[in-house]
Amino acid sequence: MSSSRGGASARLRSIRSIPGPFAVATTLTAPSRPDRIEDPVVSGLQWARTAVGIVATVWLLMAYPLAEGREQFVMGKVEDLLIGSGLTLVVGFVAVTAFIVAARSPLGRRYAARLAGPLSSLGAIALGAGAAWLMVKMLKGDIISTADVGYHGILVGLLVVALFIIGGLVCALALVFAVLFTLVALVHGLNSCFRLGDVHELLPALISPLLVWSLFVLGLFDGPDVAAPPVVLYTFLLGGPVSVTALSVWEVRRLRTRHGMTLRGALGR
Repeated sequence: MSSSRGGASARLRSIRSIPGPFAVATTLTAPSRPDRIEDPVVSGLQWARTAVGIVATVWLLMAYPLAEGREQFVMGKVEDLLIGSGLTLVVGFVAVTAFIVAARSPLGRRYAARLAGPLSSLGAIALGAGAAWLMVKMLKGDIISTADVGYHGILVGLLVVALFIIGGLVCALALVFAVLFTLVALVHGLNSCFRLGDVHELLPALISPLLVWSLFVLGLFDGPDVAAPPVVLYTFLLGGPVSVTALSVWEVRRLRTRHGMTLRGALGR
């Protein structure tokens, strides 16, 4: 009896030791360079800004009716996410490349070697989104369905149905994992500017305003998501870029006064 209980406890511990989507996403998308200077005040304000942005978005969607149907809204958000991600990649790539090229040797090579962190953050988000899309396609039967197998007798048919049921449950669990993973990875990635702090502590503060103002210009050419008054829409549209810019200016000043970090010093000039 005791041995069976011990075996059950061991299996339970092994199941609990399996990392969940939150832990995996945090590991891949949160800054983790060992010698990185982390200011708890700056981190706290960044998370507060992210939380306020999420709450404001939820409030706007609940307070005003959607300008289009739900399906059009979801598809529009997916399109905006793809365009915004592409724009973020282009702007971020140009800015980081200019920073590395401008740095004197051997700092440039050192910064380039640290790009594994930002690349893993972007790769994790792309992997999670791709896995979620694949699981949706599998569950809808767009990739393979019972009709593709054909009829090969009752026993084979029952076996195929059982396999599809088991496969559907596995895909559903994988979809939940992928969605949660992607959401957490996006929050951590956006909050940390996709781990650019692993390259240098100043980069998130320097590049964040470029990214948010680029997305602001993109939003000007996009129609409103909700039927809200113009003053509400423009306040909401400007709130993100203005708050991010103000926090970035304050963060650069704090890194200079509290930790002695300057752009000239980062570039070795």
